Amino acid sequence: MSKKAVAPLRDAETRGLKFEILADELRRGILAGTWTAGQKLPTEQQLASETGLSLTTVRRAFDELVAQGVVVRRQGAGSFVASAPRREERVRRRVGVLLPDTQLYYPRVLQGIDESLSAVGASLQLATYRYDQALEDRSIEHLLDAGVEGMLLVPTLTGIDDPVGRAQSLMELPVPVVLLERSLIDSGSGDRTEHVCSDHQGGAYDAVRHLAQLGHERIALLTRDRTPTAPAVVLGYRRAIVDLGLPADLEFAQRKQDWEEHRAENALDHVRECGATAALVFGDREAILLEAAARRRGLTVPDDLALVSYDDETADLAEVPLTAVSPPKYRIGRMAADVLIRRLIERDDCPLHQIRLRPRIVVRRSCGAITD
Repeated sequence: MSKKAVAPLRDAETRGLKFEILADELRRGILAGTWTAGQKLPTEQQLASETGLSLTTVRRAFDELVAQGVVVRRQGAGSFVASAPRREERVRRRVGVLLPDTQLYYPRVLQGIDESLSAVGASLQLATYRYDQALEDRSIEHLLDAGVEGMLLVPTLTGIDDPVGRAQSLMELPVPVVLLERSLIDSGSGDRTEHVCSDHQGGAYDAVRHLAQLGHERIALLTRDRTPTAPAVVLGYRRAIVDLGLPADLEFAQRKQDWEEHRAENALDHVRECGATAALVFGDREAILLEAAARRRGLTVPDDLALVSYDDETADLAEVPLTAVSPPKYRIGRMAADVLIRRLIERDDCPLHQIRLRPRIVVRRSCGAITD
């Protein structure tokens, strides 16, 4: 490149797709002054040659920067750094982020949001509502009063009387809204929310299929109820059971507060009574408690009972490291922020985004696919 080569691409698992990584590097170069407002950027062919990336990947990186208003294309002339917005415009671009909490699942989501917003000079204002619906509403009002231009919301859409009405009211707020890790379950074409979510049904489905491929025919599902993710996990599990022709009625659910060390025995009793040789457990904490209960009974994991946990927050810390369904938390946060920025720039010209990212299975020792 004519001024400064783009830094080597970092680990795509952590940082994103190759075109996203390249877009980040170019954006940082612009912010650092490598290329200034109005200056021509290297051609796509030059970047492809210097980075070793395909021309398609480079073009997607430029498309990303153009959509975010960082770069402008001039017909027949090339790509140029966009003129810097006035200082008061930059200050005004503030995004409200509402999360139920900032523990376990959400730090990686928040990291993705923060990095995406920071890359385009936007800031975030964070609020949490601790799964309290009254506080949730007050927090949304607080964010609006603070003058945010758009919002990324993780709202309550399960366990309420009218989730469709609630979703519609959120979409009618006076600023653009993108739902994050929340959507209407099985609403089909009637769902008009803009959202970026993990495909929890797909994640559960893949976990059952993984255990079935290892030879298990009786696969139990152990969950904690009254959680936003559990309904989708249950649906994915049931679909897999039907599609794979496996025995049904092997489900067990109890409240989160009942999943304590001495109560994990209840779940283990269910597994043993129904003759299951494997179980999908939602989430990591519950799977770790179940593993310990099995050990106290003289059972071994995975020989006597194969386990897959759901969430992959602490699964690797179990005595027998747990195979886990791992939602793409960082990518969810990043993509949700990207969608909102695109909505703020393009307004009604922006198509409605409804994005679902399928979790991956991280294989460890607890399922029997890896042996010592």
